[in-house]
Amino acid sequence: MNEEAAERREPRPPSALEALIPVVMLVGLIFLGIVLYGGDLVAGPVQVALIFCAIVAGLIGVKNGQAMEDMGKAAVNAISMAIGAIFILLSVGALIGAWNMSGTVATMVHWGIQFLDPNWFYLAAAIVCGGIALGIGSAWTVIGTLGVALIAIGTAIGVDPLLTAGAVISGSYFGDQISPLSETTNLAPAVTGTDLYTHIKAMLPATLISAAIALGIYGVLGMSLEAVPSFDLSIALEAIESVYYIGVLTLIPLLIVILMAVKKVPPTITILSGALAGGIVAIILQPDVVLAFVDDPELATPLAMIKGVWSAMATGFYIDTGIPGLDAIVSGGGMEGMLSTVWLIISALAFGGIMEYTGSLARLIEPFVRRAKSTKSMVATAGITAIGVNMVAADQYLAIVLSGRMFKQRFSQMGIAPQTLSKQIEESATITSPLIPWNSCGAYVSATLGIATLSYLPFCFFNLITPVVAFIFALMGWQIDTVDPDEPSVDTPDEIRVYGIGEQPTEPIPSPVAQSGA
Repeated sequence: MNEEAAERREPRPPSALEALIPVVMLVGLIFLGIVLYGGDLVAGPVQVALIFCAIVAGLIGVKNGQAMEDMGKAAVNAISMAIGAIFILLSVGALIGAWNMSGTVATMVHWGIQFLDPNWFYLAAAIVCGGIALGIGSAWTVIGTLGVALIAIGTAIGVDPLLTAGAVISGSYFGDQISPLSETTNLAPAVTGTDLYTHIKAMLPATLISAAIALGIYGVLGMSLEAVPSFDLSIALEAIESVYYIGVLTLIPLLIVILMAVKKVPPTITILSGALAGGIVAIILQPDVVLAFVDDPELATPLAMIKGVWSAMATGFYIDTGIPGLDAIVSGGGMEGMLSTVWLIISALAFGGIMEYTGSLARLIEPFVRRAKSTKSMVATAGITAIGVNMVAADQYLAIVLSGRMFKQRFSQMGIAPQTLSKQIEESATITSPLIPWNSCGAYVSATLGIATLSYLPFCFFNLITPVVAFIFALMGWQIDTVDPDEPSVDTPDEIRVYGIGEQPTEPIPSPVAQSGA
């Protein structure tokens, strides 16, 4: 009887203290990790911290009547949302390895050294990435292709790689945010109940102001730059020409990726197609490079070619040009190099899934919602919530969907137009996602560009400025569109919908299988 009674016992929501314990522990462990390991925590410390905190969150759930099996399913469900992102990440690893072998990266570096002025480099990187991301609607694709090349070019000509990464990320997320082809730009209005172009129009003032300020900073920093090349550029150009065939044909893989992205082919297929194209270009145009990489004279040439492309995609491509700095630029990649980031994404989403299912996430947010009485404070609270969910749930999709669900009814009751909500949560959640090391976007960007999240974070000016401008707009009451308020619901005005506590949301959360990184 006691066992049956225990099974029938309804789970209860966590207290504020119980909900806060895993988050405080996570912050403390990450701070300790920074002290012990420095800024680059992707290699293991954060993963261990997240898994440990997920266990603590689960134990609190058990104390409150949650079933271990159900919390395990919630963690698995959260992880399953990232399968698409994980395949994109692995595909980018394959693409980088193949493009290093094919001469695609080497060609862009060769031309960049000759034609790009270091003083305009940051500004040009942000504008070009922004324009392409606007056209294809995918920050992840731009960062994983053009961004990698720009980091390589910047390293060669002697500009700061951290500022280059900041310019690439800023431009990519600007273009993605206002592109009608972007996944998150479509998701935010769908969740909040407005239409796509009303949502984009609502975002434009804060977005354009933030972009203008960011571009101005990149321009000023570039003009004051005294570039110090990593090596003798004339010797580097000769070394590239002696090893690779350099020409327009080596850029075919990049063209294929851009065209497929414009056609909205799923990112994994697009990026893998670019990787395969890189392998084919390497076999046709760079046969000596492939054979030297394989270094197996006993293997027949056709098999050696296949092995070379296969190995470059799997474990990365490496070359010795005689210039160590140049070798570092045109080497690397491979799916294997992305595995620690996959580990990070899995650990983070498991933690976020348990926090959501047990109601801890909603419990943390509820006090802020209750205290928001004016339209200004309610809009600002929605933005703060989106950033908080982005940090705890470790995924921009969850941040947009959960924030939209939590605030949609309250905004309607207060007569605040849905585009105000969609604008605020995207300007908070989407834009900050690459700045959080354990977020799926931050992990992706760090792994792809080869720079720790906390290292490039201070230079992502657009991503840092946009939420600040959005909050200033909210607190000043600017751009808060209104509608006729809905009739009060049966619930009290201060009550918010808490998903979890033993149940899953009835509305499906979109999978990031086509995630743009926006």
